[in-house]
Amino acid sequence: MLRGVLCRTEPRVLSMRCLSSAGAGSGSGGPASAERAAPGVTPLRPRPNALTDEIIRVDHAGELGADRIYAGQMAILGNGPLGKTIGHMWEQEKEHRKQFEQLIQQHRVRPTIMTPLWNVAGFVLGAGTALMGEKAAMACTVAVETVIVEHYNDQLRQIMEAPNPDKELLETITKFRDEEQEHHDTGIDHGAEQAPFYQAMTEVIKFGCKTAIAISKKI
Repeated sequence: MLRGVLCRTEPRVLSMRCLSSAGAGSGSGGPASAERAAPGVTPLRPRPNALTDEIIRVDHAGELGADRIYAGQMAILGNGPLGKTIGHMWEQEKEHRKQFEQLIQQHRVRPTIMTPLWNVAGFVLGAGTALMGEKAAMACTVAVETVIVEHYNDQLRQIMEAPNPDKELLETITKFRDEEQEHHDTGIDHGAEQAPFYQAMTEVIKFGCKTAIAISKKI
């Protein structure tokens, strides 16, 4: 039996530490055995239901955007004091993107048609805020990760309420949610709240992220 996600929010940093657990459950909701593939070839799975299709498409787009945001930050700040910290977060985002690229192929999900735009927009956002200084870059990180953590928590609830929860997808999103929360907390620890126009900047970035999520769910 799947058990719910328990969250505790810390007001100062909007930090949400969540604990989740899942017992034995069904897989993707399709037949027990996936289609066989030749060695070295990613095996195809039964086509996903509407919820799984939407989740994989939007999360693939989101992790692509996050990858490019950190790439933009590294291009500007990679040789500075925050280079190692940003590099560590970027490596995790690249792994997230890789995992969802595999799920896109395995489940035969159509990626969003906005992929080229999110690719460019993510890099511009990362590099642009980094040019404003280290604290502005961290403010960008906090804003983006706040939206992503909330988004992943919403998805976890949806999956667990589904008739046949996808246990693998549940575990993947839980792991990535926790790492995104770490990125958020890292931004706070490195002075994000001291960035010029912090409140206004983060609200604009959050709005942009939420808009991108809503678009990527559908097209």
